[in-house]
Amino acid sequence: MKEEKVGVVLHYYSKAGVAAIKLDKALKVGDKIHIKGHTTDFDEVINSIQIEHNQVNEARKGDDIGIKVIDHVREHDTVYKVTEQ
Repeated sequence: MKEEKVGVVLHYYSKAGVAAIKLDKALKVGDKIHIKGHTTDFDEVINSIQIEHNQVNEARKGDDIGIKVIDHVREHDTVYKVTEQ
């Protein structure tokens, strides 16, 4: 498995279980990501992406997105895209 940095967590909304992420590279629904930080370390497949409360299938570099996550994340955690290489 190969990992490529695609963004960083800006904020975590605990009641909704949503991570706000600033993207350095494009991401789309169905991509597998790995979120890693000081106490964070898990993989997840993206089921949905929102930009300003609107559902989208993909997001580009520079976008601020919201994704539902399975575990607690923290500000400054790094988001990696996992690929089969």
